[in-house]
Amino acid sequence: MAAFTYLDPRDIRRLKNLNFGMKTMVEGQASGRHRSRQRGASSEFHEFRQYADGDDMSKVDWRVFARTDKLFLRTFEQETNLECHVMLDCSASMAYKGKNSALSKIEYASYFAAALAWWVVSKNDKVSLTMFDQGIRRFLPPGSTRGHLNDILNTLEANVAGSGTSITTALTRAHGLIKRKGLLVLISDFFVEPAELFRALNPYLHRGFRVHLFHILDAGERDLQHTGLARYVDMENGSPLTVHAPSLREEWKELMLQHTRSLRSLAMSRNAQYALTTTDEPYFTLFDHLREK
Repeated sequence: MAAFTYLDPRDIRRLKNLNFGMKTMVEGQASGRHRSRQRGASSEFHEFRQYADGDDMSKVDWRVFARTDKLFLRTFEQETNLECHVMLDCSASMAYKGKNSALSKIEYASYFAAALAWWVVSKNDKVSLTMFDQGIRRFLPPGSTRGHLNDILNTLEANVAGSGTSITTALTRAHGLIKRKGLLVLISDFFVEPAELFRALNPYLHRGFRVHLFHILDAGERDLQHTGLARYVDMENGSPLTVHAPSLREEWKELMLQHTRSLRSLAMSRNAQYALTTTDEPYFTLFDHLREK
């Protein structure tokens, strides 16, 4: 594989040692390792179900009919490939990089997205990539080949932060692009009202997606580490604001704490996973949140 900024060979060696699988119920016809309750041809019998008008007569078990004079269908647990759908926030705010930070938020998120894509493909599963700011900037449909992985890595390499953010718009538009349920991994700094975010996530949750929210912040952004007077500029609309940072620090930290608590609480209530990290933490820790509970 060609050298890619966001996929270090040392990281690949660590990824090969990740010995867990993302088990989930998914739809599809491809043969793979993950169970689905979708009915279809398979060698693993699941259960009998009484015939209903409109059912496929070819699924009727005629031996049972001969014994009972009733129509029953055989259903199966079908083996399917997992689809992992990665949605990456590429808005202007994701370009933020504190003076003591080695990586911007978008760079940190791209390392994680690249590693996750590599890992999913290495398991012969499928991964898609949706990049968004105010809308969908790029969509790469699910694939599991080495060529598809290269396309994802090249797309991450060429990416630059865009304009303002509308996570809710992006989720609404992506819903029509993502055909099969599976794992939805949303990577963002989540400067959005939590209630609005989960309204936009509702269609995915109702379809049975397993949703993971990865909240990426800069440590200085979270704790307002500046001293004295500081001039802040909104990275998405350019509006400047000069404040005395120490006098606002505690209030700011409390507001950030309330915001993250709200995101976490709503995620728990909807059976979604939420993880908060800062760019000074190893991104590999995010894989722990993908483990089965």
